[in-house]
Amino acid sequence: MIFNYLIGVFVFVLGICIGSFLNCFIYRLEEEKSLKGRSFCPHCKHNLSWLDLFPVFSWVFLGGKCRYCHKKISAQYPVVELATGLIFLLIYNFAPILAGAPGRMTGWVWGLNLVFLFYVASSLIIIFVYDLKHYIIPDKVLFPAIIITFVFRLVENFRDIPGFLIAAVIASGFFLAIFLLSRGKAMGFGDVKLAILMGFLLGMPNIFVALFLAFFFGAIIGLILMAFQKKGLKSEIPFGPFLIMGTFLAMFWGNQIIQWYLNIFKI
Repeated sequence: MIFNYLIGVFVFVLGICIGSFLNCFIYRLEEEKSLKGRSFCPHCKHNLSWLDLFPVFSWVFLGGKCRYCHKKISAQYPVVELATGLIFLLIYNFAPILAGAPGRMTGWVWGLNLVFLFYVASSLIIIFVYDLKHYIIPDKVLFPAIIITFVFRLVENFRDIPGFLIAAVIASGFFLAIFLLSRGKAMGFGDVKLAILMGFLLGMPNIFVALFLAFFFGAIIGLILMAFQKKGLKSEIPFGPFLIMGTFLAMFWGNQIIQWYLNIFKI
């Protein structure tokens, strides 16, 4: 029991450290800079020391400001780090279920599945933040994630690949229809491509859970923003973050949500 708790702490700490790297990746992707070189303040460009680079703790200790120029550092940094840590911890706890093989995953198969899920989750977090800030889903992140997810599913269980292909076609086809009918006004083409990744990741029937939750949360947030006069009916709201929220919820609790729905309507 204690060993499992220690592993959980390790996974969470690993997650917040990866989250720190994701923040760096997002910033350098925005600025079209190489990942090579030391980390630096986004305002004064001063190289950061090791005291400035502890995930979450450095931001809190410095009061959310740069040690050198004293300008505010976005709360995005600790939020992304904590979110990555929590998602990694959930993945660790749900890994056998996510692989569809509870109780049967051991050794390198379990480890490979965990690494794959960590990678996909990291890609989704990058896309979430980037789309939220810039209304763009970066192909540099999305395309490798689609290819790696498809190859992993192909190798993992070839017999199940038709279900993942059907999920990808249904999800992307649905958004493609919206994109074409609205001429890109109601839905961006990036969402069409993101739906392919969702299909390969979730398969059937969890893709429907993810889509339902994405539209549900999108509608709720949209109404809240209009109520506070932050957005109007014609305002543009990035849909990628809602799709990713729906994807994570469907990954972890998709089966329970489906069962709850069936119980309510006695299907």
